[in-house]
Amino acid sequence: MDKIDFNVPPYTGKEMDYIKQAVDDKKICGDGSFTKACNQWIEEKTGTKKCLLTTSCTHATEMAALLADIKAGDEVIMPSYTFVSTADAFVLRGATAVFVDIRPDTMNMDETLVEDAVTDRTKAIVPVHYAGVGCEMDEIMEIAKRHDLFVVEDAAQGIMASYKGKALGTFGEFGCFSFHETKNFSMGEGGAILIRDEKYIEDAEIIREKGTDRSKYYRGQVDKYRWQNYGSSYLPSDMNAAYLYAQLELADEITQARMDRWNQYHELLLPLAEAGKIELPFIPAHCTHNAHMFYLKTKDLEERSRLDAFLKEKNILPASHYVPLHSAPAGIKFGRFHGEDKYTTKESERLLRLPMFYKLTADEVEYIAAQVKAFYQ
Repeated sequence: MDKIDFNVPPYTGKEMDYIKQAVDDKKICGDGSFTKACNQWIEEKTGTKKCLLTTSCTHATEMAALLADIKAGDEVIMPSYTFVSTADAFVLRGATAVFVDIRPDTMNMDETLVEDAVTDRTKAIVPVHYAGVGCEMDEIMEIAKRHDLFVVEDAAQGIMASYKGKALGTFGEFGCFSFHETKNFSMGEGGAILIRDEKYIEDAEIIREKGTDRSKYYRGQVDKYRWQNYGSSYLPSDMNAAYLYAQLELADEITQARMDRWNQYHELLLPLAEAGKIELPFIPAHCTHNAHMFYLKTKDLEERSRLDAFLKEKNILPASHYVPLHSAPAGIKFGRFHGEDKYTTKESERLLRLPMFYKLTADEVEYIAAQVKAFYQ
């Protein structure tokens, strides 16, 4: 078997045609026709009030922090088992990241631990929908309502996934998607901010346009655009959006292809799980996931390291995932862990991600599963 990469960026075949169309339209900077088409697609698919494409999910989260008026001295509650951008967006504003433990079943923030972490300095809760599996948003939203807190959903992995029938990224005031090359749909580097309430749209447009009301100017609402507030350049090139739109057009097909491979993995590896050798992903009945990732959990870090090395010898490239932020130098400097780290470190050390991408074949999954079984034999 030839080498099986951990990830191959999605490609449908129309991407280059659409990029050429953007060039021919002589509008390759931000907010061209493809950017607008992507925004509209996401709005229609998720039901969010407004979607604005951004240069990354990191920048979408930074915009959310600005819109929530996060300031020095504020505290923001989040899991430690997440990518650094989840925390960076808020510590850049001077806030303290307050980490809580995760659930061992979904690897998501444990919603039962959130309220105890709330103080008079808490400004926001940031649930992270790991692997496209929704956090327990009913409970999280109730806590936020009781304490008058913002909710910023890190739905970087969550497009085309839902919680109790509602799209991930649409519960909180703001939701953030990623279109990095490792995600289900990609524009190389890119993201989007989803805005639930109309009252934040104008401020979001200003922040995204370097602090100006340029969006109003393009709509003919003002005769000149002016500097209105702080902001930055969060607009992606329309060529990037063109690349993404080719995939959004085939979103159902891409998602189904990934689901087919995810279900195949699950079926083939279930006997190992039933024998107690490994653990497989858990999907709550009220969550619809998007097959963003397939992982297994080994007995411990030592076993994971041996399995990782074994699979690489067989031309398979798996991957571990996040080092918990609270144990990293910046996490110690800019945050604190509230309560006991009962699962975050232990579960993160056991988790191994298997190759998962749009054009992964059934034969490749069968080969990978066979090698995992061989390791345990």
